[in-house]
Amino acid sequence: MDEILASLDFFHVVPQFVFCVRSKGSKSMRTIARIHGLSRIWQETLNLPQAYIIEVISERYDKLPEEEKEKTLIHELLHIPQGLSGGFRPHKGYVNRKRVEQLYAQLKQNRKRKNSA
Repeated sequence: MDEILASLDFFHVVPQFVFCVRSKGSKSMRTIARIHGLSRIWQETLNLPQAYIIEVISERYDKLPEEEKEKTLIHELLHIPQGLSGGFRPHKGYVNRKRVEQLYAQLKQNRKRKNSA
């Protein structure tokens, strides 16, 4: 997760406040991963910074090739808005397959540059 955040310039996302959780036994049929946010009311009441949890559904996520696992994490990170308001960016117009593929290609390119340096 840290490598993806740094390599893809997700500067608005604070790595210390993005938590990853592996869960089992989800009843959802097609969900591989999902993101949860700490709502503004919780933030303000408890005087906490904005935090997000990326949950991967073990039964589906673990079977994926590494490339698809990384694309799944990129997809979930794209839902985090610039303002870290506790809300989410929607799929329509922002979080989509094309954008995930572009960012994944950028991640691979950045790795290649780093490894050749």
